[in-house]
Amino acid sequence: MGESLPVYKMNGIGNRIAVVDLRAGGAPLTAAEALVLAGPSRGLGFDQLMALHPGRDGADVVVAIYNSDGTPAGACGNGMRCVADVLFAETDAARLVAETAAGALVMTRGPRPATYTVDMGPARFGWQDIPLAAPVADTMAVDVPLGDAALPGPASCASMGNPHAIFWVDDIHAYDLARFGPLLENHPIFPERANITLAHVADRGHIAMRTWERGAGLTRACGSAACATAVAAARLRRTGRTVAVSLPGGDLVIEWRERDDHVLMTGTATFEYEGRFDPALFADVA
Repeated sequence: MGESLPVYKMNGIGNRIAVVDLRAGGAPLTAAEALVLAGPSRGLGFDQLMALHPGRDGADVVVAIYNSDGTPAGACGNGMRCVADVLFAETDAARLVAETAAGALVMTRGPRPATYTVDMGPARFGWQDIPLAAPVADTMAVDVPLGDAALPGPASCASMGNPHAIFWVDDIHAYDLARFGPLLENHPIFPERANITLAHVADRGHIAMRTWERGAGLTRACGSAACATAVAAARLRRTGRTVAVSLPGGDLVIEWRERDDHVLMTGTATFEYEGRFDPALFADVA
C-alpha cells in the first residue's frame, strides 16, 4: 500500500464507519485487506469501510464500500453521511457528488451542524433488480419459508443499490433477529444475500426498525435499510412519503421525493478520531 494513509473513525447514528482517504494515491483495497482493517484487535472495528478515491466523470469523489467481513457493498447511507462530513470540511460547496457501485449519490448540507442529506437515488422493486432468485407476483409480499422458525411475513423486498427484505411486525423486539437474521440473509431466495429488517409503523409519520445487515450482522443503524423501509411503507399506504425512522442508534428522516421518486436521507455524522493506518497490517495478507 505504500506510505501510511489517513483514516477517520466515525459513526452514523451508531453505525461504525471508517473512512480511508486514498485520494492522494494508493491502490484500491482488496477484500482481504478490508477484513484485516475490520478486526478490532488489529484494525478499526467498523461495520462499513468507505475508501475514498479521486473523482472522475463529474463526480467529486469515488467511494468503494466494504462490509466488516471484507465483502464489497453497493450502498451505505450512514457511511455516505460520514463521507459528506469529511468532504464538506474541505470546501464551501453546497453540493457534492460521489460515485459508488450503486450509482452517483448527491450529498448536501443538512439543517444543523454535522447533519447531511444524501440523495440515495430511486428504490427498485423488480424481482430481478433486488435481486430475487425467481419471479414473484408482488415484491411487496414475498414469502420467505424458513422451516419451523416462527417468522413474521410476508416480506416487502426492494433494492437501494443493495437488497432488502422488510418484515412488518407489531413489536420489533419480539423476534430473535440475531438467530434468524443470518438464516434469512443467506436464504436461497436472495442470490446476493439480503439485509433483513423488522419494522413497526407507529403512525403515518413514524417507523421503528431493527436490521440484520448483510455482511455486518446485527447493527445499531442501517441507512439504506431505513430508506427501503420508508419507501415500502409508503407504497403500501401505511405512511406518507416523508417519515421519521427510529433505529437503535438514533433517528433519520427519509423523504421519498414525489417529482422523481428519489429517496433523500437526512441524519447526523459523528466524528470520533483521525489517525493513520500502518501498511504493515497487511504483511501477512496473501
